Amino acid sequence: MEEAKQLRQQSYISKLTLTNFRNYAALSLDLAAGPVVLSGDNGAGKTNLLEAISLLTPGRGLRRAPYADVAREGGDGSFALHARIEGPQGQVEIGTGIAGSDAAGESGRRVRINSAAAKSAEDMLEWLRVVWLTPAMDGLFPGPAADRRRFLDRLVLAIDPGHGQRALDYEKAMRSRNRLLTDGSRDSAWFDAIETQMAETGVAIAAARAELVRLLAAMIDRLPGGPFPQADISLAGELESEIAIAPAVDVEERFRIALASGRERDRAAGRTLDGPHRSDLVVRHRPKSMSAELCSTGEQKALLVGIVLSHARLTGEMSGLTPILLLDEIAAHLDSGRRAALFSILEDLNCQAFMTGTDAALFSSLAGRAQFLTVDHGRVGPTG
Repeated sequence: MEEAKQLRQQSYISKLTLTNFRNYAALSLDLAAGPVVLSGDNGAGKTNLLEAISLLTPGRGLRRAPYADVAREGGDGSFALHARIEGPQGQVEIGTGIAGSDAAGESGRRVRINSAAAKSAEDMLEWLRVVWLTPAMDGLFPGPAADRRRFLDRLVLAIDPGHGQRALDYEKAMRSRNRLLTDGSRDSAWFDAIETQMAETGVAIAAARAELVRLLAAMIDRLPGGPFPQADISLAGELESEIAIAPAVDVEERFRIALASGRERDRAAGRTLDGPHRSDLVVRHRPKSMSAELCSTGEQKALLVGIVLSHARLTGEMSGLTPILLLDEIAAHLDSGRRAALFSILEDLNCQAFMTGTDAALFSSLAGRAQFLTVDHGRVGPTG
C-alpha cells in the first residue's frame, strides 16, 4: 500500500487567495494536504470555493459559468485567484483571472505560472490535476448524451492534456462546416479542407476516449465491491467502434469520405450529423446487469462516485500526480457505511479532497485526519 502511495505523489494547494470571486471580496486560506471539510449554510459560498479551485485547470470550471457571472457582483468585472501548489516538482505559484474588460469574452482568462504568462491554460496540468463531483452531475445517466460526453472529455483531459485542444479544433472546424452548409456554399475545396481537419481531429478525439475507457474499465475492476458498485463502461459511437479494430489512418479516410458524401443530407438538417460530437458514454450497473439510467437515484450516485474514485486513482498512476478532488455536498447523499468507505478510499488515494456539507457532523469520523473550515458568506475560518 505504501509503495502505491509513493507512486502517486501528492500535489496539493497549500495556500489559496481569491479577489472579487463570487461572494468573496478578498480571501486568503492556508490549507492542509489531506481532506478539507467545508461546512456552512446553503448559499454561504462553499461551492464558490470549489469553483475557484476548479479554475486551476483548463476550461470554465465546475459550473461552466460565463466569466462575467464569476466576478463578484458590485465589483469592477474582474476576478483573480492565486494558488500555491506543493508537489513532486517542488513549489509553484499559479494565478488566473480576468480583467474587467475581458469579462464578456470566453477567451479572456489569463494564466500565470511563477509570475510568467503561460502559453495556454493546459500548462497548469503540468503541476496539478483537478477532478470534481457535484450535485448537478446526479442526473448524468438519465440525462442528455451531451452531458456524458462532457463528463467523459473531462476524464480524458486529466490524463491526456492535449485532448482539450483537439476538442477545440474539432468544434471550430465543425462550426465552419455548419456555416458553409447553412449559407448554401458549394465550394468543394473549402469543404474538403475543413472535412480533412475534422477527420484528423475527430479520430484523435475518438482514440483518446477509447483509450480512457479501456484504462478506466481496468481500474474499475480493482474497485472493491460493496458501497460503490462496479460499473461496466463502453462507448457508443461509430468512430470509437472503428478505432478499436482498424488503423487510425483508415478510420480518418472513411470519416472524411462520409463527411463529403453526407453534405446534402447535412445541408438539409442544417448541421453535421455524424462525428464524435454525437458519441455517448454507456454505463451499466455490473452487479445488477442493469443500465445505469434505470437504477435508483442512490444506486446512480454510488456508481458515479465509484467511477470518479477509480478515475482519480487512474489519474494518479498515469500522471504521477495525485489529483485534487472536489466533492460538493457529497456526504448528504451517502449513508454512514458509504461515507466510511469513501473516507477510507480517499485516505488510500493520498489526495487533497475538498468536501462540502451543511452539517460538519457528517464528517465527524475524519476528526484529527482532516482540516475543518466553516464558510459564512464570504468569510472562512476554523470550525469551532
